[in-house]
Amino acid sequence: QVQLVESGGGLVQPGGSLRLSCAASGIIFKFYIMGWYRQAPGKQRELVARIFNGGNADYADSAEGRFTISRDNAKNTVSLQINSLKPDDTAVYYCHAESVVLSRNYWGQGTQVTVSS
Repeated sequence: QVQLVESGGGLVQPGGSLRLSCAASGIIFKFYIMGWYRQAPGKQRELVARIFNGGNADYADSAEGRFTISRDNAKNTVSLQINSLKPDDTAVYYCHAESVVLSRNYWGQGTQVTVSS
């Protein structure tokens, strides 16, 4: 059974920081591109960042400079460090695992991030 379990969300003031984590089980982690998506109220889910097995990462334009994605293949975890949070970052953040070779992808249940004073 595949599980992606996110943690680290919460309420934070503008300008603050958060670190989201996702623990994966039931997959061969190194075979998967790991990503973080977010969905704000009334908007479509969008890619924030993704990281490949070798550590290369790419980011949405809105995430450049403030978001850092990382992975630990030994611990089957992927993290997202978010700095200088803005109210527009308020959303549910989802962990995602994708294997192009295996044609499989999985989602976590999401973790709420709310940026408000």
